[in-house]
Amino acid sequence: MKTILETERLLILEASHNDADFILQLLNSPSWLKFIGDKGVTTKKQALTYIDESLIDSYKKNGFGLYKLCLKSSLIPVGLCGFLQRDYLNHPDIGFALLPEFEGQGLMLEACHVLMNHAESTLKFECVMAIVLPINDKSCRLLEKIGLRNVGTITSKTGGEKLLLFSNKKSRSN
Repeated sequence: MKTILETERLLILEASHNDADFILQLLNSPSWLKFIGDKGVTTKKQALTYIDESLIDSYKKNGFGLYKLCLKSSLIPVGLCGFLQRDYLNHPDIGFALLPEFEGQGLMLEACHVLMNHAESTLKFECVMAIVLPINDKSCRLLEKIGLRNVGTITSKTGGEKLLLFSNKKSRSN
């Protein structure tokens, strides 16, 4: 379990096979299903495959990915936050999800701030983007708090729905 960063309250770690139960819980939480979508992960075996193919593969291929957020005080995993490299965006995009019982405590804002600094100082990203469903007001507000602005819309490559496109640069550069 490689530590990437830490904040006042969180450890930001690479996910591992030991996180299968947490991933299963997170991917089936109401917010994940509503705002990200059903990934069809309903068993521990499928959670392990998701960890391998979506998280660990990204660390190896891109040098970054979605990281597990754990409370420093208890090491309890509370969410995922990090960067994805989508084939239809020219720049990495920030993504995040939190277990419902940890929402409203400022944890994701804390994680996003330190990860955005990491993107600029260590990963040397020229631009960070984000995609979000228009009905996801909480995520839109969080993206604005970390310096991203709505620069237009994009059509989802998987479901065909319109998504808001955010960027930390002034123009749409996807």
